[in-house]
Amino acid sequence: MEIELTRAVIERISAEAARAFPAEACGLLLGREGRIEEAIPARNVHPAPQTHFEIDPQALIDAHRAAREGGPAVLGYYHSHPSGPAEPSATDRAMAVGDGRVWAIAGEGGVTFWRDDEGGFVPLSYIGVDG
Repeated sequence: MEIELTRAVIERISAEAARAFPAEACGLLLGREGRIEEAIPARNVHPAPQTHFEIDPQALIDAHRAAREGGPAVLGYYHSHPSGPAEPSATDRAMAVGDGRVWAIAGEGGVTFWRDDEGGFVPLSYIGVDG
């Protein structure tokens, strides 16, 4: 599977992961018609942010509200693994709901993309496009 995303998305996710270190960064992937155009940081409200993430519910509400008003859709989420590989962890797999959304994970080795399918995470390749 392949997705499109703007080059700025990977740069933003990487920058937010570095900024949040040693905690996990997290945020939303926004776009239209299957193209991820923005990575919007959100506050990690999990009580153990060095090893887990929970996107601030208000950020989700605001993004969905903006989408209903004509803004970009919430296509997925991103988070970082400050001291681990850029692939779904056991915790990520346990928390996934199989809703088809894209997960971007920043970790050792860069940023990778995954689709949260009913059968588990499926790796995605991507094409970087201009904004």
